[in-house]
Amino acid sequence: MSDLASQRRIAASVLGCGVNRVWINPEKLSDVQSAMSREDIRRLIEEGAISSHQKKGISRGRARARIAKRAYGHCKGPGRRNGAKGARTPSKTQWIKKIRAQRKELRAQREAGSITRTEYRRLYRRAAGGQFRSVAHLKTQVELVTSRRD
Repeated sequence: MSDLASQRRIAASVLGCGVNRVWINPEKLSDVQSAMSREDIRRLIEEGAISSHQKKGISRGRARARIAKRAYGHCKGPGRRNGAKGARTPSKTQWIKKIRAQRKELRAQREAGSITRTEYRRLYRRAAGGQFRSVAHLKTQVELVTSRRD
């Protein structure tokens, strides 16, 4: 094969890529070999005798597969975790989620008429004091309060 180093270098400069990404059509080698100026190289690029290979990227396929697995709970074991227990979801964030859900439930119960305003206020304060573990626990307490009333 003929030496096309200078043509390759000029083509790389014109295409704005590296020398190794320059592709020369093997059927038009004689045309490329006779090209000496940048203008000749530009003409060959337009004809399609010279072009550049696409840049190689890093595949996200494996990353997507891992993300999909994590979406349904895999790859999240103790070996993957860094930091303390409260580092992944801080205790304050957990508290906010819990108290908002409980307060929403209390409002719904009050609007439905299952608890009175005074019962609502008493349960609200108890919720604020952290007396209920969850909404389910709160509901059992509401049942107790309403059963005592009846």
